[in-house]
Amino acid sequence: MSAGAAAKLKHHPLGFPQANTSVTLQPLPPATLPAYSDNGKAAAFLTLSMDSFRLYSAVVVGSAVALGAYTFLRRKPKSAADLERERRTWLDGVGRITDGTVIDVQELVPNDGNHAAVFLIYKYDVAGVSYECSQDVTYLRQWINLHSCRLGLPTSVKYDPHNPGNSLVVSESWMGLRQ
Repeated sequence: MSAGAAAKLKHHPLGFPQANTSVTLQPLPPATLPAYSDNGKAAAFLTLSMDSFRLYSAVVVGSAVALGAYTFLRRKPKSAADLERERRTWLDGVGRITDGTVIDVQELVPNDGNHAAVFLIYKYDVAGVSYECSQDVTYLRQWINLHSCRLGLPTSVKYDPHNPGNSLVVSESWMGLRQ
């Protein structure tokens, strides 16, 4: 190769020799085809407004989904009767049984908007500790005869082994009173 030919060779950035070609070194301008006669200004505005529309649509749809999920999943507060029924059901399933004694049946008259209530008062012993409790049996009257409950009546008591003060004598599916 002659000295003139070596001068025509350019070196590649990695060190490889390159032949002089007729490729233009300047980049070509980007080819744009405007949608309107104002050379693309309207197209840019349309793209921006479509992005805003999509953003607002996403915000509205997301808010609607969040509101629907909140409405569907929120818990309504339970009444005292529902909480007591759940306690009796739970205690009926996990409770242990011990012997107890009925002390009294107390009937409360309605006053100041409160409903009439009937309480069964009883006592029992667990691990050498004596407990005296009452159970509201107002809604359980169909399962028990209150007139046969007298002082000293022997009964079975179901109690929570982890909290022996939590107990019951009557539930929807279990009866501890001995008639």
